[in-house]
Amino acid sequence: MSSIGVTEILIILAVVLLLFGGKKIPELMKGLGSGIKEFKNAAKDDQTAAKKEEETK
Repeated sequence: MSSIGVTEILIILAVVLLLFGGKKIPELMKGLGSGIKEFKNAAKDDQTAAKKEEETK
């Protein structure tokens, strides 16, 4: 399998633009960004909780 090239990325972006339209894309990116931020915060909280649990043992 080969990696995705520039042409394939441009085709994917064009399809996304056609499906969602120009006005929806910023909303989708904002939602994606907030989802990633929440995931990172949850992972950090989980690591902190695991360290505290380890210290109490």
